[in-house]
Amino acid sequence: MNNPFHDERQSGSRAADAAPVPNRRLWFEVAGPHVAWFGLGFVDIVITWGACVHEEQFGGPSSHPWAIVLYVLSGILLFGLALLAGWMSLRSWSKQAETTDLLRSEGKERREFMSQAGFFTSLILGIGIVWLCLPVIIIEMCERIR
Repeated sequence: MNNPFHDERQSGSRAADAAPVPNRRLWFEVAGPHVAWFGLGFVDIVITWGACVHEEQFGGPSSHPWAIVLYVLSGILLFGLALLAGWMSLRSWSKQAETTDLLRSEGKERREFMSQAGFFTSLILGIGIVWLCLPVIIIEMCERIR
């Protein structure tokens, strides 16, 4: 019989048995993808400016393979940061959640909500990081900023 006043957390559910996730970890899960996105934007500006100022000052194109390699490596590193934060968020959410279905989870408590927010922002900003890195591989670096 279903009792509407029955609390699953008090009856030994896995959410009640799980140790609370530390606040530092929760904040890394939420802020990590945002820092990675901002960092890649900053790296994009600095590297593109450094590589393309030669072309503007001296009037001729010059090859800067170091700029593309540095940009792609920083993109991979920052994508890894967003991926790590998303993976940690998913693990934290699965420990804290009352249900195992991500689409039906409500995030009623702060820790569960922060874990969900970290997972979804990692997913969205991780895709954005990939999309931001693709033009550098396809289009010449100085041509894409014109």
